[in-house]
Amino acid sequence: MAMTLRLSDEHDRALEALARADGVSKQEAAVRAIVDAAARRGHEDRVLALSSSARERYADLLERLGR
Repeated sequence: MAMTLRLSDEHDRALEALARADGVSKQEAAVRAIVDAAARRGHEDRVLALSSSARERYADLLERLGR
C-alpha cells in the first residue's frame, strides 16, 4: 500500500541522518524505525504484564520484605 509521509524539516533531517548512518534509503530507515518501535512496544507490554503478574503472585513475600 502506498502512503505519503509528511515530515517537518526537522524530522526530515533526522530521518536523513538516520538513513545515512545506516546506509539505507529514507524509506528503509522509516520502515526500520516503525518496526523497531512496534517491537519495543510489544516488549514493554509483555514486561508490564509479567511484572503485574509477579507482583500479584508474590504480594505477601514483597510485603514481608518491605518491613
